[in-house]
Amino acid sequence: MPPAPISLDTLIGCPPEGPLLVVDLDASSAAPPAPLDSGLPAVVLGVTTAPQPLDHAGAVACDLVLAPGDPAFYAIAATVTANPTASVALVLLLRGTDGRSVDDGLLAESAVYSTLQAGPEFARWRAGCPVRVGRAGGDPVRLERAGPVLTVTLDRPEVRNALNAAMRDALVDAFRLVAADPSISAVHLRGDGPDFCSGGDLDEFGTFPDPATAHLVRLQQSVGRCIDAVADRVTAHLHGGCAGSGIELPAFAHRVVATPDTRIALPEVAMGLIPGAGGTVSVPRRIGRWRTARLALSGEWLDARTALEWGLVDEVVPA
Repeated sequence: MPPAPISLDTLIGCPPEGPLLVVDLDASSAAPPAPLDSGLPAVVLGVTTAPQPLDHAGAVACDLVLAPGDPAFYAIAATVTANPTASVALVLLLRGTDGRSVDDGLLAESAVYSTLQAGPEFARWRAGCPVRVGRAGGDPVRLERAGPVLTVTLDRPEVRNALNAAMRDALVDAFRLVAADPSISAVHLRGDGPDFCSGGDLDEFGTFPDPATAHLVRLQQSVGRCIDAVADRVTAHLHGGCAGSGIELPAFAHRVVATPDTRIALPEVAMGLIPGAGGTVSVPRRIGRWRTARLALSGEWLDARTALEWGLVDEVVPA
């Protein structure tokens, strides 16, 4: 069960008794609330009857804000209870997003992600999701150029375009090519098959020899950084399932369009991790840290219309 709500006044100077603090924003004083302590080791969930919960003045003192009865409430409480370390690590990271550059944000995210890969919550998930035998495949990314326009297509439809190391490296090469070739004026990022991208290839999670090596490789081969470097020329086209890196990477693009069947999720916290493909940088830049925390902690799937309302996508187009 979630803990009993407290007021914002009680929160100030109050050490957390658990990984989740529920704050009744409507029971707080009229004084302007202080910003959330960036080092408070707990997920602070505000609840208010305000018509637009995120517009409540007390939102600055919370990691996410919900209306009473929001179905995400118990899902978030269950996630924090099951994976408290990953949940708290996520919100601690998100609290500093506004003050970081893209490079600083990717560095911080990778350090936290790599640390969590050595933790007990990820080990528990990995033990319950054993690695399957590797699958052979062709080129994971297809490039097609027509004049000044380059189309980059994820081409592993048999596994819903799961992002493995080979696909990551191919995408890095593709976007480095764009950076080096000013004659490419437009880039369209697409996915073959029924889904744009189902996220990272789960069979490769935690397969580096150690977290430190994984951290350095993640920084050197950052698809998000490469997309961001040429973002003004990139349009991402989403359809079907877009989980984890399937939304974290497109969110770096200048423009994101989606078909009505698009479904978006950030499932990493349930694995004892946080978004690790740049999502704690790209997604908050579009929807803010509060909605990013909600998406990652609730495990919910966002439909195309809601993603458009939030600003995670820029347009919904016919399939």
